[in-house]
Amino acid sequence: MFSTTNLLRTDRGNDSINRAAEQGRGGAILTKADGFRKALVRRETTQTRVDAELTLEGMGKYMLETPIGFLTHMLEAFVQHGRFNLNLCAEGDLDVDQHHTVEEVGTALGEAFDQALGNRLGINRAGFFVFPMDDAVAFVAVDLSRRVYLHYDVAFQTGTLGALETNQLQEFFHAFTRALHCTIHIKVPYGHNDHHRAESLFKALGKALRMACSLDSREVQDVPSTKGVF
Repeated sequence: MFSTTNLLRTDRGNDSINRAAEQGRGGAILTKADGFRKALVRRETTQTRVDAELTLEGMGKYMLETPIGFLTHMLEAFVQHGRFNLNLCAEGDLDVDQHHTVEEVGTALGEAFDQALGNRLGINRAGFFVFPMDDAVAFVAVDLSRRVYLHYDVAFQTGTLGALETNQLQEFFHAFTRALHCTIHIKVPYGHNDHHRAESLFKALGKALRMACSLDSREVQDVPSTKGVF
C-alpha cells in the first residue's frame, strides 16, 4: 500500500502534504520560509497517486519510491546531477499498464518545478548540457519560457529497460514539459547500450535544468525576456 512514511521526514511535512491534497487533484503548496525555493505536490487520480517534495537549492539528496525500478533509477540520476533535493513516492495501476503511472510521475515532477520557480523572476531561464556516458551521448536544452514544446529524438533498440517500457519515456517527457510550461529539446544520436542512452538523457536533463533554474544576482527582479513578460 502507498505510504508517505518514507516520503516526508517530519509530521510538519505530512501536514503540508495533506493540506496540498485538500486542494484537490494536482494540489500544490509553495514554501520559501527558509529562503529556498520549494514545493509540495500531491496528484491523486482514480488510477495513480504521486506525492513529491522538491527543493531547487539542494545537494542531490533523494528518497524515491516508484513501482518501476528503472524509472526510480533514472530519477536518482536526474536529481543527483541536477543537485536538487527530491522526495517522491508513487503508486499506480500497473495491472492495466505503465502509462498512467509514468505519465503522472512526469506531471507531478513538472508541477513541483513550476511551483518552486514561482514567478520565475531572476532565473537564467535557459540551460543546456551534453552528457556522455560511455558509448552514448545525450543533448538536452531547456527554456523555462512558459511556452510548451517538446522535441524528442531518442530511439531505443529494446522494448524494455528493466521493467520499464522504453516507449513510456516519451510520455514522461511530454507530461513533464506540459506541467512545467517549458520547451525541451532532447536528442540521443547514438549509443549501443540502451541503459546508457537513457541514463545519459536523465543526467543531461538534470544539468540543463539546474542551469535554467539558477538565479542570476544581476537580474533578481527581472523577467529574462525582451517582452518583459513570459
